[in-house]
Amino acid sequence: MAPETTEERIVWVGLSLTYAFYLIGALYLAGPVIGWLLVLTMVKRLLSTEQPFRVPAPAMVWILGMLTMLVCIIVGHILQGLGTGQLIKSSIGWAKGWALLAIFILAGATLNIRPELIARAAMRVCLHTLCLLPLFVAAWILRLPETPYVSPLKIIGGPGPEFFAMSLYELDPQSGMPRWRLFTPWAPALGFVANIFFLLAFVEQDKKWRRIGVCASVAMILMSQSRLAILVLLLLIGVMFTLKYFKGPLLAFAAMVASLLFAFFGGWVLETLGSTYESIKSARADSTRVRAALGRIAVHRWQGEAPVWGHGVVERGPHLVEYMPIGSHHSWYGLLFVKGVVGFAALAIPLATSIFILGWCAIRRPGIERTGFFCALMLFLYTFGENLEILAYLIWPGLLCIGIAHKPDLGRDITNNQEIPS
Repeated sequence: MAPETTEERIVWVGLSLTYAFYLIGALYLAGPVIGWLLVLTMVKRLLSTEQPFRVPAPAMVWILGMLTMLVCIIVGHILQGLGTGQLIKSSIGWAKGWALLAIFILAGATLNIRPELIARAAMRVCLHTLCLLPLFVAAWILRLPETPYVSPLKIIGGPGPEFFAMSLYELDPQSGMPRWRLFTPWAPALGFVANIFFLLAFVEQDKKWRRIGVCASVAMILMSQSRLAILVLLLLIGVMFTLKYFKGPLLAFAAMVASLLFAFFGGWVLETLGSTYESIKSARADSTRVRAALGRIAVHRWQGEAPVWGHGVVERGPHLVEYMPIGSHHSWYGLLFVKGVVGFAALAIPLATSIFILGWCAIRRPGIERTGFFCALMLFLYTFGENLEILAYLIWPGLLCIGIAHKPDLGRDITNNQEIPS
């Protein structure tokens, strides 16, 4: 497996060298650079070829949605009187955040990038993770400093020093148990990336690399101790199993049996799910309390102060929420607070478009369309626990798969319409 085109070389180097970028504190910068290099490749291809440059409709919806985000930033800054300097800073933030969602999906839909190459590069990162995990665990056992250093590249600017820090481990303040975030800014983000790698492991055709990917992905999810990551993993496995083995009349029969069983045991099932949900929330009660308070503050201030265009910028919360940014840990609350109902729709419409289109394709045929659907579904699930904008520099392999899946009549040719390996 080796890159054959300029865009594949960009993707291969950018993803395979994840830990190298992380060690020098450049991973937060590498994501946007990879994205905009792909944009330059698209422009060069458009100017140098006589073939028509087709942009699938779903990719165009993503472009319009993320451009609407930029409009929200401009209007919000004007209405809130935040000044030209802050507007420039926020626009740069948009180019490193929301813009990347559309850029990578567009790149996957228009450029010649094989999903197998993305998968193999991700499996290399998984192999590096398995090799380095003993060192991270030993650091906790030996009680080495949690954060040995913060890269001087932080001077370039970013959301916080954790995006440029080398972290060996971290201790949960509530339980005192160790958690690992490896090359991500916080532990739940590691679970997010690990779930994407788990999906890419089933794109990988080599059984050895596939096993490495599955083992490393599950290990990262467990070591992150992210409740959402574990739930998403179980849901993905369930949906993958259903799509693979329940087809046609068998699916209808299974739905009928499930309906009958639910009629008899539905009350017990709902009660069990409710108690399980409460147990999950109580497992990290302080985190649940802060997240809920951040959401309430975001919705209250959005409704009362800036319902249409939002406040324009992120603001720190009060002591009640440990001074965390209002609307963080939740993409929808954050969008309502910062960009109002217009920004909310700018993400909701493209995301719903990809989920419904790729969901329909995933039912009818396997291949990259199914992988793209799972990635889009995962984006939706993580909007309730993370801010997609701030993690776009890490989740771009999944965005590329969504774009490739939207490529008309090409996704099936690339994967030869093969079933997801069991």
